[in-house]
Amino acid sequence: MKNIVCIFAHPDDEAFGPGGTIAKLAKENNVYLLCATKGEAGLQVQSSKFPTSPRLRGASKVQSLGSVREKELQKSAKVLGIKKVFFLGFEDGTLCNNLYHKLADRIREKLEELKPETIITYEPLGVSGHIDHITVAMVTLFVFQKLQFVKEIMQYCLLKKYVRLRPEYFVYFPPGYEKSQIDKIVYTSDVWETKVKAMYAHKSQIHDIKRVLSFQEKMPREEYFLVVKK
Repeated sequence: MKNIVCIFAHPDDEAFGPGGTIAKLAKENNVYLLCATKGEAGLQVQSSKFPTSPRLRGASKVQSLGSVREKELQKSAKVLGIKKVFFLGFEDGTLCNNLYHKLADRIREKLEELKPETIITYEPLGVSGHIDHITVAMVTLFVFQKLQFVKEIMQYCLLKKYVRLRPEYFVYFPPGYEKSQIDKIVYTSDVWETKVKAMYAHKSQIHDIKRVLSFQEKMPREEYFLVVKK
C-alpha cells in the first residue's frame, strides 16, 4: 500500500473538495491529512446570504469553534477512510507571506515522516479564491518540488463550465479550467454517498453543506485534477 497525504487549510476542505477521490484511494492506500488550521473563523466570514447556524450563534470564543470543527474533521476523516489527521497549528484566516516559511517547514516535516508518493491539495488559485487555500496550494507545490520521494502532486480543481453554477461567495472566484487542461478525472458515483456523509460530519457548517451540494448535484459525479509528476 502506498502512502498518500492530503494537504488543506480548513476542516471540511477534504469533504467539500476531493472527498470522493479520497474515499476511493483510501480503500487501497494509507491516506493521511494535514490541516493547516482548525477553521476557527469558519462562521465569522460568511456572506449575509448564508447566516450563522443558530446552534452556534451564541458561541463566545473562537477557540470553542475550533474545537468543534476539529472533532467534525475527525468524524469526516473516519468516514472517508483517512488513517490519521495532523493539525499544523495555524490560525484560520491568517495564512500569508509572513508564515510561508513556517508553513513550508511544518508541511515538509510531516511529509518526511510519512514519505508519501502522492500528495493532494488545491489548484494554484485555491479553487474558491480563499487566501488560505491559495497559500496552502503554493507552499505545498514548493515543498513538493524539494522532496524527491514525492512522485506526483494532484491539484483539485473545477471545470470552467460548472463554475458559473456556483453561488457568489468570496470577492474573487477563480474561473476554473477547460476540460482540455485537466490531467486526471476521478469518477466518484460509487462513493458519492460516502462523500455526502463526510460533508454532513461538518455540522457547524450546515449552510456551506447546502450551498456546496446545491452546486455539486448539478455536476457529473467526477472530480478533476491538475497533475504534476517528477
